[in-house]
Amino acid sequence: MSKLETVLLTGGAGYIGTHTAVEFLNAGVNVVIADDYSNSSPKAIERLEQLTGKQVVKYGVNMCDKAAVRRIFEENRLDAIVHFAGYKAVGESKALPIQYYRNNVDSALVVCELMQEFGVNQLVFSSSATVYGDSQNVPFEEDEPTSCTNPYGWTKLTIERILTDFVEANKEKTDVNKDVFINDLSVTLLRYFNPIGAHASGLIGEDPRGPANNLMPHVARVAVGVNDHLNVFGNDYPTKDGTCVRDYIHVVDLAKGHLLACQKATPGLHTYNLGTGKGYSVLEVVETFERVNGIRIPYVFAARRPGDVPESYANPARANKELGWRAEHSLEDMCRDVYNWQKNNPQGYGD
Repeated sequence: MSKLETVLLTGGAGYIGTHTAVEFLNAGVNVVIADDYSNSSPKAIERLEQLTGKQVVKYGVNMCDKAAVRRIFEENRLDAIVHFAGYKAVGESKALPIQYYRNNVDSALVVCELMQEFGVNQLVFSSSATVYGDSQNVPFEEDEPTSCTNPYGWTKLTIERILTDFVEANKEKTDVNKDVFINDLSVTLLRYFNPIGAHASGLIGEDPRGPANNLMPHVARVAVGVNDHLNVFGNDYPTKDGTCVRDYIHVVDLAKGHLLACQKATPGLHTYNLGTGKGYSVLEVVETFERVNGIRIPYVFAARRPGDVPESYANPARANKELGWRAEHSLEDMCRDVYNWQKNNPQGYGD
């Protein structure tokens, strides 16, 4: 692949996007961020620039607006794209399936069409372990059959299918596709497990708009007094303590996975799990958070949430072997960094 000089991060002002931007900038790679700030903040970009001492090129655009996104391709020589942009709340996706399909799938199609138009041959897609559906076959491996239990997951799996066909069509130039053929097209699908944590500086972290959908933001909000208790959904699962077990990964480890995926890209389609390979129950996370931060997290048990599987954790061996990537942070690190972020930013970025 060509030398990696400039990368476009769609949805780059979000939680994972900002941490990924830091890793690229610290590696000497120029960053262009496109974000409509519907679930993020411009202040996050200011913080990451402060953190790295470097500037990013930024565009306030919706990735479904092809004309606006084309301007980014016209004004920048892009070597790779990391596609984060998309709606991501499982519960909301059940209430608003059409909006989720329209936004998530359309934005991916716009990226692919403009890659063809401008000859950009490298894409990393932000996928999810939700594509493993309700399988009980843990730990999940990349060749596991895929399925989904909610519209959000189906948008991820639909985009994976689109990108698979995109790569297949570019393996051989034909008379039909010669005008849109991309030499040496490389597409990497990164299936995340459960990102938590924050940058150790406390300058950037997770700041969900509206109700939080994942465990750790709820824990952090209780820790700083924004909420008075944590709801633990279900205590009768067939797990070690009756609560759901998940593979929690530090967001900085996850960000480094994107950098390596770009640096080590080769033509073709590549799929990697990004997780630690170890599962922790909800109560184990709460206990660890309390222990490392010296703070009590009151909780009450509530009914199970529809669609929650008992256990989900990764087999990350392929990423270890092919990318040289390995999760380095412990659960203690994750809990410590989350609290450091939240206590210094109790209202997130405050906008």
